[in-house]
Amino acid sequence: MRFDCVHSEEDLAQLVAGIGFLPFFRCRIPGWSLEENIDPAVWFTAADGPWEWKGRMARDKKLVYGKFIRGKAAFVSLTCFPDLANFRRDGYDWEGFVEDAKAPHQDKLLMHCLQERHPLVSKVCRRTCGVTKGYDTALTRLQMQTWIVDRDFVYDIDRNGKAYGWGNALLDTPENHLGEELVNSAACKPQESLERMVRWLNGWMPDVSAEDLRKELKA
Repeated sequence: MRFDCVHSEEDLAQLVAGIGFLPFFRCRIPGWSLEENIDPAVWFTAADGPWEWKGRMARDKKLVYGKFIRGKAAFVSLTCFPDLANFRRDGYDWEGFVEDAKAPHQDKLLMHCLQERHPLVSKVCRRTCGVTKGYDTALTRLQMQTWIVDRDFVYDIDRNGKAYGWGNALLDTPENHLGEELVNSAACKPQESLERMVRWLNGWMPDVSAEDLRKELKA
């Protein structure tokens, strides 16, 4: 299974808008990733490529980016993100999630820091949120539950004023970055959101079983 080859940022935006969900790297479903559908000439290059596109596209709200599929990086369209949030949060808002004791202590510390100071570069959040152990695990869990997204990437600057490195994630809540109206617009039960996402993906990947797609969206 392959989609149209991605040669540019615009190609990627169009693919994500259509398919709804696209892991960055190879995953359990062959062919369902940016890595498998991108022009090798732009995969690793000194010029502008997907490593730079991801932050710019998230910042410009062309899509949503974060660790959304099995704890790994993935792109999600603005159309499909409300269903993902509705399903992953099981219909909760953050206050109800905390009140029902569904958030571990580390997650509450991290979210409190981010809600107070958002947006926040991840390395600053790590240093100031009070989580002494398990920060990466807590952050991944909160992204998988859609409480946190990457809204951009901030690069270190060398003595010549040039950006370098992989970039530091600029974290935010999707409600602050995208707006509460969009995030909470699924307007259905969580299980209905899951089935809607499965049908959407199945329309693009008819050779993949609905059950396999369901497993990936649940993970």
